[in-house]
Amino acid sequence: MKPMLKYFAIMVLLLTSWQSRGQVIKFGLIADIQYADVETRGTRAYRNSLQKLENAVADLNRQQMPFLVNLGDITDRNAADLSPVLKELRKFRKHVYNTTGNHDYKGIRKNDSLYKVLGMPAEYYSFKKGNWRFVMLNTNEVAAYSNVEGTFREKELEGMMDRIKATNGRNGEEYNGGISSRQMEWLKALLDEAQRKGENVLILSHHPLGCAEGLTALNDSEIVALLARYSCVKALLAGHHHKGGFCMLGTLPCIIAEGMVETNSENAYGVVELHPDKLVLTGSGRMTSRTIEFNK
Repeated sequence: MKPMLKYFAIMVLLLTSWQSRGQVIKFGLIADIQYADVETRGTRAYRNSLQKLENAVADLNRQQMPFLVNLGDITDRNAADLSPVLKELRKFRKHVYNTTGNHDYKGIRKNDSLYKVLGMPAEYYSFKKGNWRFVMLNTNEVAAYSNVEGTFREKELEGMMDRIKATNGRNGEEYNGGISSRQMEWLKALLDEAQRKGENVLILSHHPLGCAEGLTALNDSEIVALLARYSCVKALLAGHHHKGGFCMLGTLPCIIAEGMVETNSENAYGVVELHPDKLVLTGSGRMTSRTIEFNK
C-alpha cells in the first residue's frame, strides 16, 4: 500500500472508532408483561398487559426506536399465552432482544423450545451496538423451575441453596434462579475481550443482582464480584421486582425496571439512551425516569 493510501486508511479507522465511542445508543425497554388470560389478582391485571404492550409498541414505533429489550416474564403461567404476546411484539418494526423470566418456564419441558420461539440465539448471549456490548444473562439457568434435573445444573443449584442457607440469605426462593459455572466462565471471557477492546458493557438480566432483597439471583454476590473487576461494565438493568428500584452495588449502578403487569391501566415501559458518560432512562407510565452518571 502506498504511504498516502496507508495514512488515509489509518485516519478512516481512527475516525470510525472515535465516532463509535461517542455515539449515543437508544433503545426501548420493557419488563414483566406477565400476560395471562385470567382475572386480575391483587395489583396484577394479567389480561390488560396485552393492550399495554400494544400501546407501548405503537409508541416506540412512533419514536422510531432502533431496537427493543425485553427483560423476561412475558407470560405468567401458561406456555399457550406466548402466542398472543409474541403477536404484539412482532408489531415492533425493528429487532426485539428477549431474555426469559421465571414465569416463562411454566409448562415448558425443553428449554431450547422456549429460546427458539423467543428468537434467542442461545440461552444467554451478547450483541454489539456501536461501542456498547449488551450482555443478556440468563439468571434462570440454574433454578428449581427450569428443568435442571439430571444435568450438571442440578448439583450447582443444590450448592447455591446450601450457601444461601449457611449465610442466612433471603433469596433462596423457588422463583429465583442463578447462572451456572459455565455461564460465569463465558461471562468472564466476554468481559476480558470487552475490556481489551475498550468497549462499554451493559449487563441485562431478569433477576436483579441487588437492590431487591429476597428477589435477587441465587448467586448474586458471585456475579457482582466478577463484574466489579471490570471498568468496562457501566450499569446493570433487570426486571422481576415489579415495584422497580435503584441502588449502587459498590461502583455499579443497578436499575430495576417496573413491571408492565401491575395496575389495571397504567403502563410501564421506557427509552434508554447510552451516552459515553451517562445512562438516561425516560420512563412512561409507572417506569421511573433516571439519569445515571457512569464512574470513570
